[in-house]
Amino acid sequence: MNKSKCPGKRRVGYGILITLLLVLIAAAIYLNSLMPIITGYAAKNLCSAVFVSERNQEDVENLDLDFSFISYVKSKVDHENKTVTSRFLWGKSTAVYREGFGATLLLEKDIENIKAVKFPDISAGYSGDTITWPMGDIIPDSITGIDRDALDIISNRLIKEDAYGGTSFAFMVLHRGIPVAEAYKPQFNRDTRFLSWSMAKSVTSALVGILVRDSILDVNGKELIPEWSDDERSEIRLENLLHMQSGLEWNEDYGNRSDITLMLHCEPDMAQFAYGMPLLHEPGTHWYYSSGTTNIVSYIIRRHFNNDSLYYTFPHTGLFHRIGITDAVFEVDESGTLTCSSYLYMTARDFARFALLYLQDGSFNEHQILPEGWVDYVSTPASDSKGEYGAFFWLNRSFSVESAPEDMYMCIGHDGQRIFIIPSLDIVIVVLGYSPDNSMNFDRLIADIVDAL
Repeated sequence: MNKSKCPGKRRVGYGILITLLLVLIAAAIYLNSLMPIITGYAAKNLCSAVFVSERNQEDVENLDLDFSFISYVKSKVDHENKTVTSRFLWGKSTAVYREGFGATLLLEKDIENIKAVKFPDISAGYSGDTITWPMGDIIPDSITGIDRDALDIISNRLIKEDAYGGTSFAFMVLHRGIPVAEAYKPQFNRDTRFLSWSMAKSVTSALVGILVRDSILDVNGKELIPEWSDDERSEIRLENLLHMQSGLEWNEDYGNRSDITLMLHCEPDMAQFAYGMPLLHEPGTHWYYSSGTTNIVSYIIRRHFNNDSLYYTFPHTGLFHRIGITDAVFEVDESGTLTCSSYLYMTARDFARFALLYLQDGSFNEHQILPEGWVDYVSTPASDSKGEYGAFFWLNRSFSVESAPEDMYMCIGHDGQRIFIIPSLDIVIVVLGYSPDNSMNFDRLIADIVDAL
């Protein structure tokens, strides 16, 4: 009897071993597909943090990069060549810093090849240290009517105590156009350039507005991409892209191997990857968030300049330098297109200046920067967004932030980057830091600030 059962037991044992082997093979294949995302995320973000934001490698690894598989990555910073190489198991990625361009993840080009492209030599023509706010950094001692003592308490609780959840690096409040609160964690200061993540989308909206003002772009324009000319995607209007209603297939899930993680870490030409997606919905009828959409817009902007030097300097000469921003870094992908979905670095004061431009209806320093009506345009809900999204700006029409007025609109970035613009209260609030998984209670923070009025 025992002998007759042995073959069956062996078959069961073999079946279990084969199943385990298949599971291990499948796991290894999936992990291999994640490898460039894991190492690419670490290399790119550490390179930018060290060489653009001038942060300490250990601080970045212990906070910003301390999650999931990323926490096991080992990175080497080469200060001489300004590169970061990150390794995990058999995977390796390298990012290189270039003056003006920031950090770029190397995918198809080598370091010498990509360093051969130089950023154009430009200057704002003035120094903010000698000019009063808002064009400069000399802050007037003005009384705006807000309770400064209450704001000091809020700043202390937010920055020093992390009392609102998450980790805040920088905090600013403007009231009636004047900075009334400004605070930083000890390792940061007013000159630190912070990562925007998706707040860059709102800045891209301003760049589009300037080109609309100059009759270079038309929000109702179609046939935007040559590769769309022979199919139904040619019906996509620029407005559909601005409203996140292009109809193009997209998966914005950051937690796995998705369109957004592939685009940022595996694609040398992010815009091409995004505009190559098939059309799933009729343009203008279906809202869903897509970072790829903003990089398509960046490519459309690029196509309207005669050369790349004009394209690279345009954000600075057309917008930044005109509103007191003198050292912003808008990073590019390996193909040279600005990564308008995610990679803009500016100071807390500069993010506040950008918001002030909108609070002042597109005017700054007595000059009209944005076209008349553009602020109303970007803060008007997209048709299918349920009142939550305009033209690359988030809205509060559905009171997603309960303590804030309905007219508030926002720049929202990954890991807790926020700019709140509240026209009815004449207030701008900027919060920058590392607060993943909605760990910061922005509703309570805004409520406390509103109480200080």
